[in-house]
Amino acid sequence: MIYVCVAAKDNAGTVGLLLWKIRQVFGESTREYQLLVADDGSTDETPDVLQRYQRALPLTVVRPASSGAAASFAALLQEAIRRSDRLKRDTAVLIPGDFRLSPDGVPELLRRIESGADLVVAETPVEGLPWAWRFLRRLTPWLLRPNVRVAGVRDFLSGCLAVRLVSARGALRDHADGLPVETDGLAARAELVIRLAAAARQIATVPLPPLGAPTAPATGAFALAMRLRRLGRTLRLPSAPPKTSGVDAPAPTPPVRSRAS
Repeated sequence: MIYVCVAAKDNAGTVGLLLWKIRQVFGESTREYQLLVADDGSTDETPDVLQRYQRALPLTVVRPASSGAAASFAALLQEAIRRSDRLKRDTAVLIPGDFRLSPDGVPELLRRIESGADLVVAETPVEGLPWAWRFLRRLTPWLLRPNVRVAGVRDFLSGCLAVRLVSARGALRDHADGLPVETDGLAARAELVIRLAAAARQIATVPLPPLGAPTAPATGAFALAMRLRRLGRTLRLPSAPPKTSGVDAPAPTPPVRSRAS
């Protein structure tokens, strides 16, 4: 089963289009899927849009315990894990509700999972972004040092990834409060990638072009850079998981290096 997880906040103008496009993408495959949408306290018509789409799609609206990206990520992943009876086979795909990324790239993420990856991170091009955001994207792996190095990953901020649920459960289990991340906003996307990578044995990346022209906030790149720098200096990660046998457990390739706590 594929659990397509959407974190939405005031996305009334885009979330319906995104959900319908996801339906089209899966309509061209034989994969079974369910849609999980976390509504992060939207104050626009997002709840009404989701209620309408529940009548036509295999859609469940998840209510996070609190506001913010961390609570939304936790609610989505916990619900997918709760529903699954095959954690080593089932997959969660996270995609933002703003419809800036096309779901057309989701099948490629899933193909990488089926080929043995535990975590697949979608990476978007930097061309077309304002120069400050282009610089930030290229600088992010360096900002996250010295504690964090995720082999091969360059884009920590796309907000789109696929993860085998057994790895997601491992990332959640490392937190006593059940939250997979402690930061918020765009920095939470980076921390989620890092924590899922710490629980994964194989990591892959795939290019995922944006839908139309790349977009980014007009301001805030410097503030986000400082948050990522602080995250890289303070984050402490668990040891890499031990090697296990079985068809669903690929050979480990330790992707994350961390200092001892």
